[in-house]
Amino acid sequence: MTDLISSKYTFVCDPDECDCLIELTSSDGFGFPSGVTELTCPCGRKTTLLSVESATINIPTTEGNPMETTTSTDNQVSPAVEYNPNQLVTYKIIHGYSDPEFATAKVTSIEWDLHNARQAQKQNGMYTSQIDSVRDIIVEAYAESEDQETLRSIAEALNIELTRTVEWSATIEVSGTMDVDLLEDVDIEQEIYDNLYVDSHNGNIEINDTEVCNAREC
Repeated sequence: MTDLISSKYTFVCDPDECDCLIELTSSDGFGFPSGVTELTCPCGRKTTLLSVESATINIPTTEGNPMETTTSTDNQVSPAVEYNPNQLVTYKIIHGYSDPEFATAKVTSIEWDLHNARQAQKQNGMYTSQIDSVRDIIVEAYAESEDQETLRSIAEALNIELTRTVEWSATIEVSGTMDVDLLEDVDIEQEIYDNLYVDSHNGNIEINDTEVCNAREC
């Protein structure tokens, strides 16, 4: 055995999609740059660096690459270094726009946190879908219901806005002025067709289409 002083990097993949925890032990003796800051997960996503610590690589006397990874029959990549669920990892907790917080926990604790976060996200997605279904039922039955007060109470409890979408059309008579160059032949009507449009200052009104008709010079 030959020992090389190295660095061990711990990366984690997107907890909402992959949630793979990868440990990479590298040494300049194998041609790695000093300071590995990026790593691509086998799933193709960019990973996040959790921690860096000193380590030692034991190189066997037999031929082989100590950094080589093995692939199991279920297509999951196993790290070349020994998996240690009790290893302490320092990571960053992000609080939105406020300053991040650094914490230290065992690998097994982080794994459970990531697992619980995925389960909570799936549960929230299911609840959101169910609430959307309840909203459709309430909106459809509200107008003809003899107990609108109960439907309103259910909607308020689930934070459902009782709204409906209506299609509308309107005719607007517009007049105005514009300056034109006396030295150029300007098509007044075409200028109006090309540059006049309608907008809404009410967030509940969505303009889907506009058409300028009967543009003319007075």
